[in-house]
Amino acid sequence: MKDRDALRSALLAWYDAQARDLAWRVGPTERRAGVRSDPYRVWLSEVMLQQTTVPHATPYFLSFTQRWPTVLDLAAVEDGDLMAAWAGLGYYARARNLLACARAVANDHGGVFPGTEEGLRALPGVGAYTAAAVAAIAFDRAANVVDGNVERVMSRLFAVEAPMPDSKPELKALAGDLVTDERPGDWAQALMDLGATVCKPKGPLCDRCPVSLWCAAYLGGAPETYPRKTRKADRPRRHGVAYVLTRGDEVALVRRPPKGLLGGMLGLPTSDWRTASYDDAEAVAAAPLAAAWRDLGAVEHVFTHFSLTLRVFAADGANDGDFVWTPREGLGALPSVFLKAAMAAQRLL
Repeated sequence: MKDRDALRSALLAWYDAQARDLAWRVGPTERRAGVRSDPYRVWLSEVMLQQTTVPHATPYFLSFTQRWPTVLDLAAVEDGDLMAAWAGLGYYARARNLLACARAVANDHGGVFPGTEEGLRALPGVGAYTAAAVAAIAFDRAANVVDGNVERVMSRLFAVEAPMPDSKPELKALAGDLVTDERPGDWAQALMDLGATVCKPKGPLCDRCPVSLWCAAYLGGAPETYPRKTRKADRPRRHGVAYVLTRGDEVALVRRPPKGLLGGMLGLPTSDWRTASYDDAEAVAAAPLAAAWRDLGAVEHVFTHFSLTLRVFAADGANDGDFVWTPREGLGALPSVFLKAAMAAQRLL
């Protein structure tokens, strides 16, 4: 790119003045004073931020780092405790990968994260993006860190006409051309901050952008139309039944299988989730035990790849069945889909 150095200088100067104050970040002033980022905190934040916003992830990050301040502390936690602490963050495979990675760092690397992209990629559950982010931010490696914010910045900066997601390789290559050995950690975070606070998906604040002079989409007059997108296919719908079995002030929960959607989490007993809806007879037949089940309506939930209509049936329980009996006040730790069903039942019982 022509004037690459000028663009980089402009964006880094903006970052020095406008960097977000994030719980896991060592800011540019501290970095210039020689303070280095903790790889554990960088890695943990990047895993939490996958498919999650900063405001939602921040209290989880603060809670985790207070309970488990080092990767060795996290590696020693029981699986169930970790899954319970993760409840509400969604995408629960991340929690299983988090624990597997922490244990690998503890057992195979003496509690020290590898300092290269290659070494980080070899850890369980660490993909290309996370490896690049940790390498750049924690170890100042000249890594190409490309998330959704950076893709949007590149698509506008270079007015890339190919629609997403087909343009992803081109956007990554364009971002890579801007990476140098000068302040790679700050550069990666500057691009992320630009996309998050100025080059927004809707209503980009071009009058505040430090690199608008180089932005082809801005100069073309329609930056908000980038990145180009293909029409998304309709999200498929599935149907299931959740069973709220109560015993006094307690609710019956079950531990879901370790693999699959919501794997390893405590949740309400459910039927299978399928494309066809359940009639009353099928719903009762799929219940975890025989009881006087009552139909309490349905709740809706949206996952990444499908929408779910979950009928809610309730009954008074006994000691039958292999359940984890949990006080009602403890249900707030449930994954959101089960919390919706439990709350709907509590309103109607």
